Amino acid sequence: MKEQLLELSKQRRSIYALGRHLTQTPDELADLIKKGVKLAPTAFNSQTTRAVILFNDKHEQLWDIVAKRLESEVPSAEAYQKTLEKINAFKAAFGTILYYTDMDTVHQLENDFALYADNFYDWSEQAQGNAQFTVWTSLAENGIGANLQHYNPLIDDLVKEAFGIPDGWRLRAQMDFGSIESDAGDKDFMDDGDRFKVLK
Repeated sequence: MKEQLLELSKQRRSIYALGRHLTQTPDELADLIKKGVKLAPTAFNSQTTRAVILFNDKHEQLWDIVAKRLESEVPSAEAYQKTLEKINAFKAAFGTILYYTDMDTVHQLENDFALYADNFYDWSEQAQGNAQFTVWTSLAENGIGANLQHYNPLIDDLVKEAFGIPDGWRLRAQMDFGSIESDAGDKDFMDDGDRFKVLK
């Protein structure tokens, strides 16, 4: 059995120690990311996933927004300092992808295919997972680390205003990426007997 995809999947890890020591240009990276989103499967070929790719000052601006917004959420100055250290690690990366779902498209599909109306949002979430996995694995194939964060919905309005995001786009995740400054370490897996059934 061929396992090239599985081998690439092993490389796709959550890397938190990221830097800016990449040989690829922002244009090359944006092209790779766009292809990953385009090629990821979606139910009804609905193509509901959107991506905003941030580099340089825009990348840093995002994490400054996150840091400022979280200051009012943490219980103490000490807790905020720990939060800030975490955010600064994301800011140290090369860039960030903001993953969105186009809710206008989801609602149009709900109207057009009433029989499946209850499913289209769930399917859009599956599309998000497909796109994120495809992009993440493509980055890993090129020696680029990434991790996935979910500061939505706390930051949604601020990010929308800062980057001119359309009203119908719903923020689902933030993926910062960059050079791998420290490996992820070993990964544990639950027992197959608790996870799978094989019926013959």
